[in-house]
Amino acid sequence: MKRVLFAAAALAVALGGPGQAQPAAYDLLIRDGEIYDGSGGLALKGDVGIKGERIVCVGSCPAGAAAKTVNATGKAISPGFINMLSWSTESLIEDGRGQSELRQGVTLQVMGEGSSMGPMSPRMKQTETQRQGDIKYPITWTTLDEYLRFLEEKGVSVNVASFIGSATVRENVLGEGDVDPTPAQLAEMRALVVKAMEDGALGVGSSLIYAPGTFAETDELAALVGEAGRCGGIYISHIRSEGSRLIEAIDELIEISRRSGAPAEIYHLKASGKENWGKLDAALARIEAARASGLRITADMYTYPASSTGLDAAMPTWVQAGGVEQWITRLKDPATRAKVIGEMRSGTPTFENLQRGAGAEGTLLVGFKNPKLKPLTGKTLAEVAKDRGVSPEDAAIDLVIEDGSRVQVVYFSMLEANVARQVALPWMSFGSDAASQAPEPPFTLSSTHPRAYGNFARLLAKYVREEKRLTLAEAVRKLSALPAHNLGLRDRGLLKAGYYADAVVFDPATIQDHATFEKPHQFATGVSEVVVNGQLALANGEPTAARPGQVVRGRGWTGWKDGGCRTSAKDWSW
Repeated sequence: MKRVLFAAAALAVALGGPGQAQPAAYDLLIRDGEIYDGSGGLALKGDVGIKGERIVCVGSCPAGAAAKTVNATGKAISPGFINMLSWSTESLIEDGRGQSELRQGVTLQVMGEGSSMGPMSPRMKQTETQRQGDIKYPITWTTLDEYLRFLEEKGVSVNVASFIGSATVRENVLGEGDVDPTPAQLAEMRALVVKAMEDGALGVGSSLIYAPGTFAETDELAALVGEAGRCGGIYISHIRSEGSRLIEAIDELIEISRRSGAPAEIYHLKASGKENWGKLDAALARIEAARASGLRITADMYTYPASSTGLDAAMPTWVQAGGVEQWITRLKDPATRAKVIGEMRSGTPTFENLQRGAGAEGTLLVGFKNPKLKPLTGKTLAEVAKDRGVSPEDAAIDLVIEDGSRVQVVYFSMLEANVARQVALPWMSFGSDAASQAPEPPFTLSSTHPRAYGNFARLLAKYVREEKRLTLAEAVRKLSALPAHNLGLRDRGLLKAGYYADAVVFDPATIQDHATFEKPHQFATGVSEVVVNGQLALANGEPTAARPGQVVRGRGWTGWKDGGCRTSAKDWSW
C-alpha cells in the first residue's frame, strides 16, 4: 500500500510573534498503529493525523505538535464501522451513548428497515405513542429529517442515517390495512419519498413479511424505489421470504432493482428453516447472475445462526391487517383463532412462519411489555405451552393477547455453516438488526439477542482470528468502505486525507464478544478508542462526555451542491 502523505503546506500555521506558541498541527494524532485503511489492502504501520472533523494525513505524518495523542502500538487503526441495520431509533433517545455498538467500533448506525421514524401523521404519532414499550418518549417531530436532527441536537456519540420505510409511506396514505393505492394515492406516496430523499434519506427500505409492509405489491414498491433511485438512493429490503419462498423473494428484489434503475441490497441474508438450508447455493447463484448482468445487488448479515423478531412472524398477515389492536381483537374471536392456528400448522404456509422453521423449542421469549409476563423472559415457547397445558400455537396467541404487543422472540432457525460461508462473500456487509443498549435499566427490563452487543466484535474474533474465514483487512473493508460505497456516502468509509475522521483503535488479538443468548447484556471488549467526526467518543475503552455524532445524509440531499433528484436513476453513477 502506498503511503498517503498530506502536503505539509496544508498543515502549516502562521508562526506567532516572539514568545507565542505555535498552534498544534493536529487536534488528535493516533500514533504507531497497524493501519487498515478500509481498501482491503495490506496494513501500513504509521500514524493518522486529524484536524477538526477531518483526517489530514495517513501513514507518515509531517512533524507537528498534537493537542491529543493516542498510542496505538500493537493495535489496529481502521475506519469506523458502519451498522447497515440498526434498530436504535428509540434506544438513542434514551441513551445517546449507544454503548453496545460504540464499544465495538461502530461510528454510523443506519436505520429504516421497513418502517422509519418519519414522516408521521398526527394519527401515527398517537398510535406509536400508545404502542411504546420499556422506553417512553414524546414524539415531537413529523418528518424523518426532523427526527434525525432531534437526535443530533440531543447529543449522540455516533453518526445516524436512515432510509425511508416503505411501510411508513404506506401508513401515511393508506393506513395499516390490506389495500392497494389508487393512482392518486400512489402519486402522494411517491411525493413523500422524494421529500425524504431531498432531506437526506439513503433510499427506500422495506420489510415484506410484516403487516402493513407485506401488503405492498411489486408494482407499488418499484414505483417508490424509482423515485429514490433518481434521487441517488438505493433499495434495501427484508425480502418477502427467507425460507420456503427464498428464491422467489430474491427474484422480486432483483426485478425491483431492474425496473427502478436503483441498486438493491438484501437485509440479513439467510436461508431460514432446516428444510431451506440447502437453498443457499441457489440464492447466491441468483445474486451473482444479477450482478454479472450489470445490476448492483449486495447484502448484509448478522453473525449468528438465530434471528430475532416478534410472534407476528408466526401468524398469517391477513389477521394483522389494520394494526396491533385489530390483530388482537380478531385473535379473541374463536372462529378466527381456529383459522389462524390451522394456518400456523400448515405444511405449505402462505406467509413467513418463523416459528414453524425454528420449532417451539427453538423459539426463545425475550421481550414483553406487560410486567406480569416478564418472568417468562428466557423461556422457550415450548416450555410456556407445556406449563400452561396448551399447544404452542395457542400459547403464542395467548401471549400476544395478554401482552398487547407482538412479543419479542429469538428464532433458532439457521445453519452455522451457512453463516460462516456468507461472512466471506465479497459483497457482504454487516448489520446488527438490533438496538444499541447498555446493561442497565430500562434496557435490562427485557432480554435481547446477543447481536446487540457482539455482532461486529464476533466477526473479528470468531470468523477472522479463530476460523480465518477472511482476512482482517477484508473484514475491515466489509465493515467500512463497502457499506459506505453501497450507500453512496461522501467522504466516509476510508482512512484517507480529506475524509471525515471516523476511526477505531482495537486489538485484533483480544477483541471479543461476550454476549450470549442466556446473558446477552454484556459488552464486547478489545476496542480502546473510537473517533467520531474527529472527537474521541470512546477513550481507553470507556465512553467520553463527547457527543460528536452527526446526521449523515444521502446523495439526494439538497444541501449538497450536486444533490437532488435527477430525471432518471440512470443519471447517477453507482
